Amino acid sequence: RDLRMSRGLGDVYKRQEVGTVELNDAIFGVEPNMSVVHEVVKNHLANCRQGTQSALTRAEVSGGGRKPWRQKGTGRARQGSTRSPQWTHGGIAFAPKPRTYSYVLNKKVKRLALKSVLSSKAKDGEIVVVDKIAMDEIKTKTFQGFLNAVQSKKAVVVTECPKVVKSARNIPGVVTTSAKILSVYDTVSYTHLRAHETC
Repeated sequence: RDLRMSRGLGDVYKRQEVGTVELNDAIFGVEPNMSVVHEVVKNHLANCRQGTQSALTRAEVSGGGRKPWRQKGTGRARQGSTRSPQWTHGGIAFAPKPRTYSYVLNKKVKRLALKSVLSSKAKDGEIVVVDKIAMDEIKTKTFQGFLNAVQSKKAVVVTECPKVVKSARNIPGVVTTSAKILSVYDTVSYTHLRAHETC
């Protein structure tokens, strides 16, 4: 399985094929398992939740210590406190409290999900390898020109170059990452995956 290699900023925004990159079928040629991908994305979103929501129960709301009226003889429904959940200014029934939503998935499940996403992207032609991004300075406009040249509006840029990372961090719809921490969520969320070999 081969992949096109395009020339980037070094060729003045002209997109040319300068070679191919051989892909490992063990990573880019597996049968995509979308149920596993769903599980990993769900796990990622759950781990991102802060879980800081909090509300007061009837025991925690101030006041309500006195019985509002006597038990019998008034014709009204019996009440024991003005801080019961059915009262205005009362407590919340089953009030949410701060907690963690994170949970752990097996490493093999995460690896299979990443392989499935990469294989799907490779099959659909959504992975492009750029041989070199020659950036002399940190400049967003320059990197935006590169994205326009390779026709990317929503892309994950896999790079180790600090100039590229700083130039791309202010562009909407573009996220930079390294190959070591490439996540399934980012790969699924963005249309294209752009990788380059040298800085």
